[in-house]
Amino acid sequence: MRHRGIYEAVVYKSDVSLMGYFRFPDFAEWNIAPSDILWKETTLSLGISDLRGIKQRLTINLNGNPIEFNPGVENNDVHESGVSIRLPIADSLNKPDFKFDMSFKLNGSKEMYFMPLGKETTVSIKSDWTNPSFDGAFLPDTHHITDKGFDAEWKIFHLNRNYGQKFRGAPTGLQESSFGVKLLIPVDNYQKTYRSAKYAILLITLSFTLFFFIEVLNRKRIHPFQYILVGVALCLFYTLLLSVSEYISFNLSYLLSATAIILLISLYAKTIFNNLRLALLFSLVLIILYAFVFSIIQLQDYALLLGSLGLFIVLALVMYLSRKINWYGTEK
Repeated sequence: MRHRGIYEAVVYKSDVSLMGYFRFPDFAEWNIAPSDILWKETTLSLGISDLRGIKQRLTINLNGNPIEFNPGVENNDVHESGVSIRLPIADSLNKPDFKFDMSFKLNGSKEMYFMPLGKETTVSIKSDWTNPSFDGAFLPDTHHITDKGFDAEWKIFHLNRNYGQKFRGAPTGLQESSFGVKLLIPVDNYQKTYRSAKYAILLITLSFTLFFFIEVLNRKRIHPFQYILVGVALCLFYTLLLSVSEYISFNLSYLLSATAIILLISLYAKTIFNNLRLALLFSLVLIILYAFVFSIIQLQDYALLLGSLGLFIVLALVMYLSRKINWYGTEK
């Protein structure tokens, strides 16, 4: 984790190992004679989206011979940026397989993606980051996530993508075939605040509903402007929560913000109702609502289930309390 002021970002250092082989190119299916090929201008390129992450000289072992990469690529048909070398192919009659392997260190941020350019592409990743999000055109065949990190493995064949193993010019669907992993920040303060704001309508609606019940059942007239002031106070909670959570922990920010808003509305409700018992009842309901929202935003896997059950219980309670209200004031 890196910090700039009150903001956080994820960066990583990776140890990358590559190995594979190339078949000697055959242009017969394109009706191109070998004598028309400029073999000495053959180029091998390695695409890297952000060259600033390279932290050492890059050398590839090609058939056992170390060759150092140069910056830049010859064209942008496959890679927008990267490194490349000229391959020492002088004799088209000699048709070996080009076996290669290399290891290097690469720094990056937030995510790491790969393109399945091989006829068979196998990628294995192991990290101590505990909140990965597998993304892209292909999900891993196997993966394990624990409190100590994760590991994942992909195996992709050329038949799984929408371009061939040989192509002239830029193939279509190249970028769309990329896959990899994102390093998520586990439910940070901004995400929690955003999730809590999703329940703003619920809090405002239930608070107004309670005001309405008190007005109807106890014949306490409440002016629309007073409804508006209470609604503004409820909305102010989220501004307080976001601003305070940028400096202290989210849980403490939630407690302080909720306490301030509940006290403000409760004291105002006491002046409206002119009844301490009703004001305390309204305060208790607000405490329950804010506690309910807090418990939901702490969950990642069961938030939807708990939220749905809670809304069902609230709806049932409202229907029960309103069952005997004579809405039109007529004789039964």
